[in-house]
Amino acid sequence: MAIRRIRQLGDPILRVRCERTQDPKSPAIRLVADDLRDTLKAARKRYDMGRAMAAPQIGAPVRVVVVEIPKQMRWVMVNPEITDVGPDDFLVWDDCFCFPNLLVRVSRAYQITVTWQDVKGDMHTEQLEGPMAELIQHEIDHLDGILAVDRATGLDPFAFRREWEKLHDSAERHGPPTPREIL
Repeated sequence: MAIRRIRQLGDPILRVRCERTQDPKSPAIRLVADDLRDTLKAARKRYDMGRAMAAPQIGAPVRVVVVEIPKQMRWVMVNPEITDVGPDDFLVWDDCFCFPNLLVRVSRAYQITVTWQDVKGDMHTEQLEGPMAELIQHEIDHLDGILAVDRATGLDPFAFRREWEKLHDSAERHGPPTPREIL
């Protein structure tokens, strides 16, 4: 297990569409998951944000995502796939470790169903809404070589984190910054 360097905007690995992993139980996948977990923990301390991380963010072009929300959930998602999308979208200020000083306003589906395998090979399906749906869409985008900056929408879709935080209560900073609006 190791803390790896988080790839930054402009790094070509972030634009690679990751192939499905044939063996979710392999030691290599477990190592990537462990490194993601360690890197996420360190990045969370450094940037005061972060609930998940996708393998390309640490330079591994495999379909693995680690989700860790303290005292709520801890998932290793291998080959995650969105299998259903609800009819409503919402706007959210999105943040990313690949450009930690920037926030991007994006539109996301308010409700999704996602399936994945864990590192034991077991299948899982969850229906997610709101912030959790947004989070998983963001991470699956990473696996497909898509960044939040590619999904920027609306007038003035970019904000510098420090400037934005000065304008908003610090309690709103954890998770994807608000405001959120149902479209």
